[in-house]
Amino acid sequence: MIFRGTDTVAILLEWIMARMVAHPEIQAKARQELEKCTGNHRQVQDSDIPNLPYLQAIVKEVLRLHPPGPLLSWARLAIHDVHVDKLLIPAGTTAMVNMWAITHDPSIWRDPWAFNPDRFMEEDVLIMGSDLRLAPFGSGRRVCPGKALGLATVHLWLARLLHEYKWLPAKPVDLSECLRLSLEMKRPLECRAVPCGNVIY
Repeated sequence: MIFRGTDTVAILLEWIMARMVAHPEIQAKARQELEKCTGNHRQVQDSDIPNLPYLQAIVKEVLRLHPPGPLLSWARLAIHDVHVDKLLIPAGTTAMVNMWAITHDPSIWRDPWAFNPDRFMEEDVLIMGSDLRLAPFGSGRRVCPGKALGLATVHLWLARLLHEYKWLPAKPVDLSECLRLSLEMKRPLECRAVPCGNVIY
């Protein structure tokens, strides 16, 4: 519970911030949305998140490109030989859902390797498990019990980080992936935070 409750949130935020540093135009667009929603007189609150569709689209796009748990824990053991379409699954085989492969499949996603949050502005894809094109928390009876809390945490932290600071690279951003217990950045993100002066306390 500690690993899945904290590690994945931290890893997802690092991926999001890496994308924000690598795509300053998208970072600026998210900051404009935040300023329009909250102005410069207060911090972003949980209640603001539903009014930040572009920020939510950024989170969805990073979950699509870099799902923290790319192999979902929907593992199934074949107890008999079974055919799925034309493929034989022998008895004793453990099968898992590869969400990373689904989210990079060009037959499902247009231009799947591009970082493009606007795709989720054009089409509202649900990520809580009902749309299997993007189900980073799983689906059905084995869905992640912390999905709502995890998303709420990521949205709020991201909103506050972008509202209060401009993020710049300290070193070139390396988006190479490394699969350990979660899908991590191969080289940790190094960036600089420049205060925006948006929030008056």
